[in-house]
Amino acid sequence: MTEQITDKFGRPIRDLRISVTDKCNFRCRYCMPKEIFGDDFQFMKQDELLSFEEIERIAKIYASMGVKKLRITGGEPLLRKDLHELIAVLNEIEGIEDIGLTTNGLLLKKHGQKLYDAGLRRLNISLDALDDELFGQINDRGIGTSRILEQIKYAQSIGFEIKVNMVVQRGLNEHEIIPMTRYFKELDGVTLRFIEFMDVGNDNGWNFDKVVTKKEIMEMLDKEFDLEPRSPKYYGEVAKVYRHKDAQSYLGFITSVSESFCSTCTRARLSSDGKFYGCLFAVEGFDIKTLMREGIDDSELQDILVGVWNKRDDRYSEIRTEITEEKRQARKKINMSYIGG
Repeated sequence: MTEQITDKFGRPIRDLRISVTDKCNFRCRYCMPKEIFGDDFQFMKQDELLSFEEIERIAKIYASMGVKKLRITGGEPLLRKDLHELIAVLNEIEGIEDIGLTTNGLLLKKHGQKLYDAGLRRLNISLDALDDELFGQINDRGIGTSRILEQIKYAQSIGFEIKVNMVVQRGLNEHEIIPMTRYFKELDGVTLRFIEFMDVGNDNGWNFDKVVTKKEIMEMLDKEFDLEPRSPKYYGEVAKVYRHKDAQSYLGFITSVSESFCSTCTRARLSSDGKFYGCLFAVEGFDIKTLMREGIDDSELQDILVGVWNKRDDRYSEIRTEITEEKRQARKKINMSYIGG
Protein backbone atom coordinates (compact mmCIF):
# COMPACT_ATOMS: atom_id res chain seq x y z
CA MET A 1 0.00 0.00 0.00
CA THR A 2 1.34 3.44 -0.94
CA GLU A 3 2.18 5.58 2.10
CA GLN A 4 -0.03 8.67 2.11
CA ILE A 5 1.89 11.76 1.05
CA THR A 6 0.63 15.04 2.50
CA ASP A 7 1.46 18.74 2.31
CA LYS A 8 2.05 21.23 5.14
CA PHE A 9 -1.66 21.28 5.97
CA GLY A 10 -2.07 17.50 5.89
CA ARG A 11 -3.75 17.46 2.48
CA PRO A 12 -3.07 14.28 0.47
CA ILE A 13 -2.30 14.28 -3.25
CA ARG A 14 -5.09 12.63 -5.25
CA ASP A 15 -5.52 14.58 -8.49
CA LEU A 16 -3.17 15.67 -11.27
CA ARG A 17 -4.32 18.25 -13.82
CA ILE A 18 -2.25 18.14 -16.98
CA SER A 19 -2.17 21.03 -19.45
CA VAL A 20 -1.20 19.79 -22.92
CA THR A 21 -1.19 23.12 -24.78
CA ASP A 22 -1.35 26.85 -24.12
CA LYS A 23 -3.27 27.48 -27.36
CA CYS A 24 -7.02 27.99 -27.66
CA ASN A 25 -9.47 28.65 -30.49
CA PHE A 26 -11.64 30.87 -28.23
CA ARG A 27 -10.77 34.23 -26.66
CA CYS A 28 -13.02 34.24 -23.60
CA ARG A 29 -12.44 37.45 -21.68
CA TYR A 30 -12.19 35.75 -18.27
CA CYS A 31 -9.39 33.52 -19.51
CA MET A 32 -7.69 34.65 -22.71
CA PRO A 33 -8.73 38.22 -23.66
CA LYS A 34 -8.05 39.11 -27.29
CA GLU A 35 -6.33 42.37 -26.34
CA ILE A 36 -3.49 40.35 -24.83
CA PHE A 37 -3.72 37.09 -26.79
CA GLY A 38 -3.97 38.65 -30.24
CA ASP A 39 -3.12 37.24 -33.66
CA ASP A 40 0.57 38.02 -33.10
CA PHE A 41 0.78 36.39 -29.66
CA GLN A 42 3.69 33.96 -29.40
CA PHE A 43 2.52 30.63 -28.03
CA MET A 44 4.93 27.88 -27.00
CA LYS A 45 6.94 26.08 -29.62
CA GLN A 46 6.60 22.31 -29.93
CA ASP A 47 9.92 21.57 -28.22
CA GLU A 48 8.89 23.70 -25.24
CA LEU A 49 5.88 21.49 -24.59
CA LEU A 50 6.11 18.23 -22.70
CA SER A 51 6.07 15.27 -25.07
CA PHE A 52 3.49 12.54 -24.54
CA GLU A 53 6.30 10.29 -23.29
CA GLU A 54 7.29 12.89 -20.70
CA ILE A 55 3.69 13.35 -19.58
CA GLU A 56 3.28 9.59 -19.24
CA ARG A 57 6.44 9.37 -17.17
CA ILE A 58 5.34 12.16 -14.82
CA ALA A 59 1.85 10.69 -14.50
CA LYS A 60 3.28 7.28 -13.54
CA ILE A 61 5.39 8.87 -10.81
CA TYR A 62 2.45 10.81 -9.43
CA ALA A 63 0.30 7.66 -9.54
CA SER A 64 2.88 5.93 -7.36
CA MET A 65 2.60 8.91 -4.99
CA GLY A 66 -1.16 8.47 -4.59
CA VAL A 67 -2.77 10.23 -7.55
CA LYS A 68 -5.98 8.48 -8.63
CA LYS A 69 -7.51 10.99 -11.03
CA LEU A 70 -6.13 12.79 -14.07
CA ARG A 71 -7.69 15.73 -15.89
CA ILE A 72 -6.45 16.89 -19.28
CA THR A 73 -6.66 20.65 -19.78
CA GLY A 74 -5.19 23.48 -21.86
CA GLY A 75 -5.59 26.01 -23.38
CA GLU A 76 -7.92 23.96 -25.50
CA PRO A 77 -6.63 20.37 -25.23
CA LEU A 78 -8.32 19.21 -28.44
CA LEU A 79 -5.85 21.39 -30.35
CA ARG A 80 -3.03 19.04 -29.29
CA LYS A 81 -2.37 16.67 -32.18
CA ASP A 82 -3.11 12.97 -31.59
CA LEU A 83 -4.40 13.56 -28.06
CA HIS A 84 -6.16 10.20 -28.11
CA GLU A 85 -2.75 8.52 -28.14
CA LEU A 86 -1.90 10.18 -24.83
CA ILE A 87 -5.26 9.17 -23.34
CA ALA A 88 -4.62 5.55 -24.31
CA VAL A 89 -1.27 5.34 -22.49
CA LEU A 90 -2.49 7.25 -19.44
CA ASN A 91 -5.44 4.87 -19.21
CA GLU A 92 -3.02 1.96 -18.76
CA ILE A 93 -1.17 3.44 -15.76
CA GLU A 94 -1.53 1.36 -12.62
CA GLY A 95 -3.44 3.22 -9.92
CA ILE A 96 -5.20 5.69 -12.21
CA GLU A 97 -8.95 5.24 -11.74
CA ASP A 98 -10.37 8.15 -13.70
CA ILE A 99 -9.42 10.45 -16.59
CA GLY A 100 -11.40 13.54 -17.53
CA LEU A 101 -10.95 16.34 -20.05
CA THR A 102 -11.92 20.02 -19.95
CA THR A 103 -12.80 21.54 -23.33
CA ASN A 104 -14.82 24.28 -25.01
CA GLY A 105 -16.39 21.44 -27.00
CA LEU A 106 -16.04 22.91 -30.47
CA LEU A 107 -13.99 20.00 -31.84
CA LEU A 108 -15.76 17.07 -30.20
CA LYS A 109 -17.35 15.79 -33.39
CA LYS A 110 -13.89 15.70 -34.93
CA HIS A 111 -12.07 13.97 -32.08
CA GLY A 112 -14.68 12.56 -29.69
CA GLN A 113 -14.92 9.00 -30.98
CA LYS A 114 -11.13 8.48 -30.97
CA LEU A 115 -10.93 9.84 -27.43
CA TYR A 116 -13.73 7.57 -26.25
CA ASP A 117 -12.15 4.55 -27.90
CA ALA A 118 -8.88 5.41 -26.12
CA GLY A 119 -10.62 5.21 -22.74
CA LEU A 120 -11.77 8.76 -22.00
CA ARG A 121 -15.18 8.81 -20.35
CA ARG A 122 -15.72 12.22 -18.73
CA LEU A 123 -15.93 15.69 -20.26
CA ASN A 124 -16.24 19.14 -18.72
CA ILE A 125 -17.52 21.52 -21.40
CA SER A 126 -17.44 25.30 -20.99
CA LEU A 127 -20.65 27.10 -21.96
CA ASP A 128 -21.47 30.48 -20.44
CA ALA A 129 -24.84 31.36 -22.00
CA LEU A 130 -27.77 29.80 -23.82
CA ASP A 131 -28.22 32.91 -25.95
CA ASP A 132 -26.30 32.53 -29.25
CA GLU A 133 -25.29 36.15 -29.63
CA LEU A 134 -24.19 36.60 -26.03
CA PHE A 135 -22.10 33.44 -26.03
CA GLY A 136 -20.46 34.57 -29.26
CA GLN A 137 -19.52 37.81 -27.54
CA ILE A 138 -18.16 35.99 -24.49
CA ASN A 139 -15.91 33.67 -26.51
CA ASP A 140 -15.03 36.62 -28.78
CA ARG A 141 -15.02 34.37 -31.84
CA GLY A 142 -18.70 34.63 -32.71
CA ILE A 143 -19.26 30.94 -31.98
CA GLY A 144 -22.92 30.52 -31.07
CA THR A 145 -24.33 28.29 -28.34
CA SER A 146 -26.14 26.12 -30.88
CA ARG A 147 -22.83 24.82 -32.25
CA ILE A 148 -21.70 23.73 -28.79
CA LEU A 149 -25.04 22.14 -27.97
CA GLU A 150 -24.70 20.03 -31.13
CA GLN A 151 -21.28 18.86 -29.90
CA ILE A 152 -22.69 18.06 -26.45
CA LYS A 153 -25.48 15.94 -27.90
CA TYR A 154 -22.97 14.15 -30.12
CA ALA A 155 -20.72 13.41 -27.14
CA GLN A 156 -23.74 12.13 -25.24
CA SER A 157 -24.61 9.78 -28.08
CA ILE A 158 -21.13 8.23 -27.86
CA GLY A 159 -21.51 7.64 -24.13
CA PHE A 160 -19.57 10.42 -22.43
CA GLU A 161 -20.49 11.61 -18.94
CA ILE A 162 -20.76 15.39 -19.27
CA LYS A 163 -20.57 18.39 -16.98
CA VAL A 164 -21.25 21.86 -18.39
CA ASN A 165 -19.36 24.71 -16.73
CA MET A 166 -20.85 28.21 -16.71
CA VAL A 167 -18.69 31.05 -15.38
CA VAL A 168 -21.14 33.63 -14.02
CA GLN A 169 -20.24 37.32 -14.14
CA ARG A 170 -22.40 40.13 -12.82
CA GLY A 171 -23.55 42.46 -15.55
CA LEU A 172 -22.71 39.97 -18.29
CA ASN A 173 -24.58 36.67 -18.07
CA GLU A 174 -26.29 36.26 -14.69
CA HIS A 175 -29.64 36.57 -16.50
CA GLU A 176 -28.75 33.29 -18.26
CA ILE A 177 -28.75 31.27 -15.02
CA ILE A 178 -32.44 30.35 -15.20
CA PRO A 179 -32.53 29.56 -18.95
CA MET A 180 -29.40 27.39 -18.61
CA THR A 181 -30.90 25.56 -15.64
CA ARG A 182 -34.18 24.93 -17.46
CA TYR A 183 -32.40 23.58 -20.51
CA PHE A 184 -29.97 21.23 -18.78
CA LYS A 185 -32.54 20.02 -16.25
CA GLU A 186 -34.21 18.25 -19.16
CA LEU A 187 -30.97 16.86 -20.62
CA ASP A 188 -30.43 13.57 -18.79
CA GLY A 189 -26.85 12.72 -18.02
CA VAL A 190 -25.55 16.31 -18.14
CA THR A 191 -24.74 18.22 -14.94
CA LEU A 192 -24.73 22.02 -15.10
CA ARG A 193 -22.19 23.70 -12.82
CA PHE A 194 -22.08 27.39 -11.93
CA ILE A 195 -18.55 28.71 -11.39
CA GLU A 196 -17.97 31.87 -9.42
CA PHE A 197 -15.86 34.32 -11.43
CA MET A 198 -12.29 33.93 -10.11
CA ASP A 199 -9.19 36.11 -10.14
CA VAL A 200 -7.01 33.61 -12.00
CA GLY A 201 -4.03 35.44 -13.48
CA ASN A 202 -4.03 39.22 -13.76
CA ASP A 203 -5.54 39.80 -17.19
CA ASN A 204 -9.26 39.06 -16.85
CA GLY A 205 -10.47 42.30 -15.24
CA TRP A 206 -11.62 40.56 -12.07
CA ASN A 207 -12.97 42.35 -9.03
CA PHE A 208 -15.33 41.37 -6.22
CA ASP A 209 -18.19 43.38 -7.71
CA LYS A 210 -18.35 41.02 -10.72
CA VAL A 211 -18.75 37.89 -8.59
CA VAL A 212 -22.20 36.32 -8.37
CA THR A 213 -22.01 34.04 -5.35
CA LYS A 214 -23.55 30.63 -4.81
CA LYS A 215 -25.92 32.18 -2.25
CA GLU A 216 -27.21 34.67 -4.83
CA ILE A 217 -27.61 31.98 -7.50
CA MET A 218 -29.49 29.70 -5.10
CA GLU A 219 -31.88 32.54 -4.26
CA MET A 220 -32.68 32.82 -7.98
CA LEU A 221 -33.06 29.07 -8.44
CA ASP A 222 -35.24 28.53 -5.37
CA LYS A 223 -37.99 30.63 -6.93
CA GLU A 224 -38.50 28.07 -9.71
CA PHE A 225 -36.70 24.80 -8.94
CA ASP A 226 -37.03 22.21 -6.18
CA LEU A 227 -33.48 21.20 -5.25
CA GLU A 228 -31.94 19.03 -2.57
CA PRO A 229 -28.23 18.80 -1.65
CA ARG A 230 -26.24 15.68 -2.45
CA SER A 231 -23.54 14.54 -0.03
CA PRO A 232 -19.91 14.70 -1.26
CA LYS A 233 -18.82 11.51 -2.99
CA TYR A 234 -15.19 11.71 -1.87
CA TYR A 235 -12.71 13.73 0.18
CA GLY A 236 -11.73 16.87 -1.68
CA GLU A 237 -14.73 17.01 -4.01
CA VAL A 238 -14.83 20.61 -5.17
CA ALA A 239 -18.38 20.99 -6.46
CA LYS A 240 -21.31 21.41 -4.12
CA VAL A 241 -23.94 19.31 -5.88
CA TYR A 242 -27.75 19.48 -5.82
CA ARG A 243 -30.39 17.21 -7.35
CA HIS A 244 -33.59 18.29 -9.05
CA LYS A 245 -36.29 16.49 -7.04
CA ASP A 246 -38.56 16.22 -10.07
CA ALA A 247 -35.94 15.14 -12.62
CA GLN A 248 -32.96 12.81 -13.06
CA SER A 249 -30.48 15.68 -13.33
CA TYR A 250 -28.07 17.54 -11.08
CA LEU A 251 -26.43 20.92 -10.85
CA GLY A 252 -23.36 22.06 -8.96
CA PHE A 253 -21.43 25.07 -7.73
CA ILE A 254 -17.72 25.86 -7.75
CA THR A 255 -17.41 28.39 -4.94
CA SER A 256 -13.75 29.39 -4.88
CA VAL A 257 -14.61 32.99 -3.91
CA SER A 258 -17.49 32.76 -1.44
CA GLU A 259 -16.86 29.33 0.13
CA SER A 260 -13.21 28.36 -0.17
CA PHE A 261 -12.29 24.67 -0.49
CA CYS A 262 -8.53 25.10 0.07
CA SER A 263 -8.59 23.01 3.24
CA THR A 264 -9.40 19.84 1.29
CA CYS A 265 -7.65 20.59 -2.01
CA THR A 266 -5.82 17.49 -3.27
CA ARG A 267 -4.80 18.83 -6.73
CA ALA A 268 -1.40 19.07 -8.33
CA ARG A 269 -1.16 20.96 -11.62
CA LEU A 270 1.27 20.39 -14.48
CA SER A 271 1.73 23.13 -17.06
CA SER A 272 2.20 22.30 -20.72
CA ASP A 273 5.89 23.28 -20.44
CA GLY A 274 6.45 20.94 -17.52
CA LYS A 275 6.17 22.97 -14.32
CA PHE A 276 4.41 21.82 -11.15
CA TYR A 277 1.99 24.21 -9.48
CA GLY A 278 0.22 23.55 -6.20
CA CYS A 279 -2.62 25.98 -6.82
CA LEU A 280 -4.67 27.57 -9.60
CA PHE A 281 -3.67 30.95 -8.13
CA ALA A 282 0.05 30.19 -7.82
CA VAL A 283 2.85 32.57 -8.79
CA GLU A 284 5.86 30.28 -9.20
CA GLY A 285 6.16 26.71 -10.44
CA PHE A 286 8.70 23.91 -9.99
CA ASP A 287 10.46 22.95 -13.23
CA ILE A 288 10.12 19.18 -13.78
CA LYS A 289 10.85 19.20 -17.52
CA THR A 290 14.41 20.49 -17.18
CA LEU A 291 15.24 17.82 -14.60
CA MET A 292 13.95 15.10 -16.92
CA ARG A 293 15.78 16.42 -19.96
CA GLU A 294 18.98 16.57 -17.93
CA GLY A 295 18.69 12.83 -17.30
CA ILE A 296 17.31 12.40 -13.78
CA ASP A 297 16.06 8.88 -13.01
CA ASP A 298 12.53 8.10 -11.83
CA SER A 299 13.48 7.26 -8.25
CA GLU A 300 15.32 10.52 -7.69
CA LEU A 301 12.58 12.52 -9.45
CA GLN A 302 9.92 10.93 -7.27
CA ASP A 303 11.85 11.82 -4.11
CA ILE A 304 12.04 15.43 -5.30
CA LEU A 305 8.33 15.60 -6.18
CA VAL A 306 7.37 14.12 -2.82
CA GLY A 307 9.43 16.86 -1.19
CA VAL A 308 7.76 19.53 -3.32
CA TRP A 309 4.30 18.32 -2.23
CA ASN A 310 5.39 18.09 1.40
CA LYS A 311 6.30 21.81 1.26
CA ARG A 312 3.03 22.85 -0.41
CA ASP A 313 1.25 25.54 1.61
CA ASP A 314 -1.06 27.16 -0.97
CA ARG A 315 -4.39 28.47 0.32
CA TYR A 316 -5.00 31.60 -1.71
CA SER A 317 -8.81 31.46 -1.68
CA GLU A 318 -8.83 31.37 2.11
CA ILE A 319 -6.78 34.56 2.36
CA ARG A 320 -8.11 36.43 -0.70
CA THR A 321 -10.20 38.85 1.37
CA GLU A 322 -7.20 39.67 3.56
CA ILE A 323 -5.18 40.89 0.56
CA THR A 324 -5.48 44.52 -0.48
CA GLU A 325 -6.40 45.35 -4.08
CA GLU A 326 -2.93 46.80 -4.60
CA LYS A 327 -1.20 43.64 -3.39
CA ARG A 328 -3.59 41.45 -5.40
CA GLN A 329 -2.69 43.31 -8.59
CA ALA A 330 1.02 43.08 -7.78
CA ARG A 331 0.80 39.32 -7.34
CA LYS A 332 1.73 37.91 -10.76
CA LYS A 333 -0.42 34.80 -10.78
CA ILE A 334 -0.29 32.27 -13.59
CA ASN A 335 -2.98 32.61 -16.25
CA MET A 336 -5.89 30.20 -16.67
CA SER A 337 -4.91 29.61 -20.31
CA TYR A 338 -1.47 28.47 -19.16
CA ILE A 339 -2.40 26.06 -16.41
CA GLY A 340 -6.00 25.09 -17.19
CA GLY A 341 -9.06 25.21 -14.93
